[in-house]
Amino acid sequence: MAAETKKKKQMPHVFVILFFLVAAAAVLTWLIPAGEFDYEAVDVNGTVRNLVVPGSFHYVDSGKHATLIDFLGSFHKGLISGADVMMLIFIVNGAFSMVIKTGAFNSMMGGLLRKFDGKEKFLVPIFFLFFAICASLFGMWNDFNGLIPIMVGMGIALGYDAMFGFSIILLGIGVGFAAALMNPYTIVVAQSIAGIPIYSGMGVRVAIFVVFSAVAVWWIFRYGKKIKEDPSKSLMAGEESLFSFDKEELKKLPMGKKEIATFLVILASLVWIFYGFLRQGWGNTQLTGVFLLMGIVVALIYRWSADKIAREFINGCKDIVFGAMIVGVAKAVLIIMQDGKIIDTIIYFLSSQLEGLPPVVSALGMLVIQTFINFVIPSGSGQAATIIPLMAPLGDLMGLTREVTVLTFQFGDGFSNLLWPTANIAIGCGIAGVPLNKWWKFFLPLFGIFFAIQVVFVVGAVLIGF
Repeated sequence: MAAETKKKKQMPHVFVILFFLVAAAAVLTWLIPAGEFDYEAVDVNGTVRNLVVPGSFHYVDSGKHATLIDFLGSFHKGLISGADVMMLIFIVNGAFSMVIKTGAFNSMMGGLLRKFDGKEKFLVPIFFLFFAICASLFGMWNDFNGLIPIMVGMGIALGYDAMFGFSIILLGIGVGFAAALMNPYTIVVAQSIAGIPIYSGMGVRVAIFVVFSAVAVWWIFRYGKKIKEDPSKSLMAGEESLFSFDKEELKKLPMGKKEIATFLVILASLVWIFYGFLRQGWGNTQLTGVFLLMGIVVALIYRWSADKIAREFINGCKDIVFGAMIVGVAKAVLIIMQDGKIIDTIIYFLSSQLEGLPPVVSALGMLVIQTFINFVIPSGSGQAATIIPLMAPLGDLMGLTREVTVLTFQFGDGFSNLLWPTANIAIGCGIAGVPLNKWWKFFLPLFGIFFAIQVVFVVGAVLIGF
């Protein structure tokens, strides 16, 4: 009976959830009329962006009602649309699995464990703040994808689990991106479009960053304490991981010349990646190229044959098929809505519901709408270009400052990146080998806490005339 009850409480498989989300999107193409905004090319801080023309929404006849075949075929289209990110996940994991198979990574984790075992109270916030500050100041997110396997391995090496290490990097990036001080992809673009001074309201943003960072670090420690006291409470219990190794065995592994050489190769690769993203405008293609080279060089240090390199790379790709597929399947939701041309209609309808509401209610409505819209426009600058031209003048009519409008956009776009399967979290889970439904189980209660804090900050901003 107990086992039966436990089974009933279990979250559905992530593909089941995504299947019904795509089905719901297909149904909506029959219920929601197709519509479009007009867009105009505008120079925003030296970058030409297509901004929505306020008041330009109109219905069109060219939207496609999704048939059964369209619905089923959308998964194929989604996989094609998500191919760029899926190949990133395959190649990064294939390359990193070679490093794992050499044993060098285990030795590095063993050295880390010997040095920091029992000192997590210092290690966790240091790593968290590094990721959060970089995301906050420079808008870094995908730049850190290469560090995800390392942080997952660190979480296990310290005697916790993959979720613990994964949460340090993903919550760090996510909180830094959402509660940002100077994020160029969200704050700078949104403030520029809204016509307010760039980086204005810095005092409030510092307070926001500190509060959300403190709550996130507390949540990580809370989870870590729980699984240290009772390992069966680990959300990753029963999950096979590339980083499944024994803590005590790791401590015994030495760091020889080959291991040191491997460490230097990994370090050089990460420095090269950061430089490329920050200075050379790199994307996923260049990231995968560096990781592929890293894996091959490490394999050659251990004198692997060409055939062995090929076999181990393919084995690493096999291990991550599930995570990579999630990205493509989630894309099917957007494919259906784009083909039906209902995304602009939804945005127009939601934004029009705010007219005539009191300022505080309107601001909270903006927060909810921005959070939802990030599901269908999972891009910070893209969402700013679409929604700020609509929300800024609407906020003026409702007595809201444009700072408040930008704040609701910043929150709604940022934190839901850690929630929606169409956003960056699906990529992170794919690289880490952490099932998306397990992440939701870890993150959903925290998202509720985050949302309550967002409400407090938004209401406070309205009341003080921020």
